[in-house]
Amino acid sequence: MSRDPSRELDDFRDALHAKAERDVEQRAEHPQPRGNPERSSDPERQAATRTAAPDPRFEDGRSDLYDRDRGYRLRPSEIRTLTDLGKFRIVGVEDLAAHAYSGDRDAMQGDLRNLLRQGLVRKGAFEGPEGTPRELLTLSKAGYRLANRLVAKDQAIYHGFVKPREANHDADLYVLYQKEVARIQEKGGRPVRVLLDFELKRKINHDFAKFGTEARKEIAARRGLQVVRGKIPVPDMRIEYERPDGEMERVDLELVTEHYRGRSVADKVRAGFSLYTPRGEGDRLRRVLDQRELTAEILSL
Repeated sequence: MSRDPSRELDDFRDALHAKAERDVEQRAEHPQPRGNPERSSDPERQAATRTAAPDPRFEDGRSDLYDRDRGYRLRPSEIRTLTDLGKFRIVGVEDLAAHAYSGDRDAMQGDLRNLLRQGLVRKGAFEGPEGTPRELLTLSKAGYRLANRLVAKDQAIYHGFVKPREANHDADLYVLYQKEVARIQEKGGRPVRVLLDFELKRKINHDFAKFGTEARKEIAARRGLQVVRGKIPVPDMRIEYERPDGEMERVDLELVTEHYRGRSVADKVRAGFSLYTPRGEGDRLRRVLDQRELTAEILSL
């Protein structure tokens, strides 16, 4: 079973929260004289203060995290933002506020100012839907190195605005994830890991280099995919999750926009992907599938 990054980070926060409570109790039992701040020579306590702190949104305290010879002061909510940006490469500012901060823009802006000031995050302005400006976020190289230490070892992370023309599409995958995870949780499931197409393609290319193109069918099966018209279609995103009975399951998701050709959409359906589409695109997509005598559930962002 894959390690659970969300559970790992929760355990991480719980341990530090418990430590903070113990420290408060100890200070109450053994108060320090004024003007003589408490100092500890305990190596374990010093090490603990260099990791993250309690709950993500409701604690103001920051902790020290180190990468190489550089130290950073971060709240748990800022750590969560770093890991979210790493998992999805690009996230819209408005989407981050809505989902990671429950609409609390002031809290988000405070975190972003700190992350930008410390050089962990980059922000860029792009042309959004209908030509409206859209602010997008990604990790810097420094943020990428630090975030690598904060996620499970089998969780790939990314950084940088690699393909500006695809930035809006890539940012929408964060919203798609939130929509699908809500559906998973309604059925009692628990998300464990997310894989973007970059990671799936990397694995497939590694298999081709090792086993050769003649093993295409076996490679597709090994990665939980199918061969369609001689190729292996790769979804925009895969979510691995744990079912209520403890078994692992996965769902492959594709964000279909107006730029998709009919044959490409048909291939995604035959590959078994769940389709999401921006608002207003669902009717057009259904007509495309009807022409090819295909049916599929089409979900809207």
